[in-house]
Amino acid sequence: MTLIIVILLLLGYVVIATGHMSGVNKAAIAVFIGTVGWVVYICYGTDFVMARHASEYLEFLNGNQPSSEEVKYFIHNNVFLYYVGRAASIVMFLLATMSIVEILHNNGCFDFVTKWIRTRNSKRLLWTITLATFILSANLDNLTTATMMLVIMHTILQNRRQRMLIGSAIVIAANCGGCFTVIGDPIGLIMWGDGAVTATNFSSYMALPAILAWVVPTILINRELPEHLDIQWSPMPYRGDDTNLNYWQRLVMLIVGIGGLWFIPTFHTITKLSPFLGALCVLSILWVVNELFNRKLMASDQMSERRFFPRALQYGSIQQILFVMGIMLAMGVVTETGVFGDVASWIDENIHSVWVLGIFSGILSGLVDTFTIAISNLSLYPVVDSAIEGEYAANFLTNGAYWKIIAYTTTVGGCLLSVSSVSGLALMKMEHIHLGWYLKNLTPKILAGGLLGLAVLWLELNLI
Repeated sequence: MTLIIVILLLLGYVVIATGHMSGVNKAAIAVFIGTVGWVVYICYGTDFVMARHASEYLEFLNGNQPSSEEVKYFIHNNVFLYYVGRAASIVMFLLATMSIVEILHNNGCFDFVTKWIRTRNSKRLLWTITLATFILSANLDNLTTATMMLVIMHTILQNRRQRMLIGSAIVIAANCGGCFTVIGDPIGLIMWGDGAVTATNFSSYMALPAILAWVVPTILINRELPEHLDIQWSPMPYRGDDTNLNYWQRLVMLIVGIGGLWFIPTFHTITKLSPFLGALCVLSILWVVNELFNRKLMASDQMSERRFFPRALQYGSIQQILFVMGIMLAMGVVTETGVFGDVASWIDENIHSVWVLGIFSGILSGLVDTFTIAISNLSLYPVVDSAIEGEYAANFLTNGAYWKIIAYTTTVGGCLLSVSSVSGLALMKMEHIHLGWYLKNLTPKILAGGLLGLAVLWLELNLI
């Protein structure tokens, strides 16, 4: 049964990697392997439980006779729900941040971005839109930020090649911005929740490599753009009647939304509660402020006239949530078979280098999927006790080198091919980009920035 579960996971990797050719949605595959894996596991649950949870199971029986029903109840209560809770905490955080973005967007709190980039100069437009993407994705989730910026870019640029280049720069900025904070990307959030990293330490090490991985390819992309872009500016979007929120009201909502998310690391440090609870708290406060500021529209029943996010973003967000849930459940069932422990032991004996493992993981993330490969690496090793001695073991301590290397290499590796991240796939569908064009025009640029950032990360981890 262990072999069947592992084969199921590997086949899922293959289908996810070839999803852009087969047309099969990655979220559907993730949910399938996550659910079927647990069904297979529980069918032979006694063997798995006695191999890994024998003492806990005997305590659970409390003198009763073991049976198939008892072992199923034990798996549900003591094994399965742990992984469900772990996945649900990430999904709830994503849901909260996506809702915060939607409220801010519907009230025009991001309209300043459109005003800020209002220029025909290619250099200014490219750097302003990618800078805004980088900053916002570090505080919100990178998929929502990337899609929102791609929609803005698509509405103003008329030339398709220019949209392809600037859209690629937006995706790079979103992924790199998301990877240098613990709340900007699901992987950072998982590591933070598991105690592998602390917010301040993680950002202090990841900031400079992430900036280089974004800046270097953006400089190279800028060299391929003409001095003046083919732009058509449209009027600001209609958001209801003439009672739009004034400037200070939008500023208050932006401070509550973004500032509240900045406070989440402090909230987690003080309360030790899951970060998603802090995100839900911020959402609830912003929700109340939204209703107070829009009470006139609500009283006149005109809120339905508000322009919501494009359907592409709504569907993309739901798919991302289901994908994360499916992959985390799949990783959980494979972890319970003990396979990841065997693989980690083989790596320790034959490779014995977190840098080689990190670079190999970056390559795999470009071929398969960023989140899938990153969560696979996190499942290989637990956070070790600080009492464990040894230079190699120190890589897996809290704030150890391994976690930062995996976060960085899988993020940059996922940008090497546009099919390896959800935001990259959104760009491909929106602009009808072919993989060959991306490989020729973007991959070398991303590789140059990624290697430079990796060199800086190596210096930080070895010299600081």
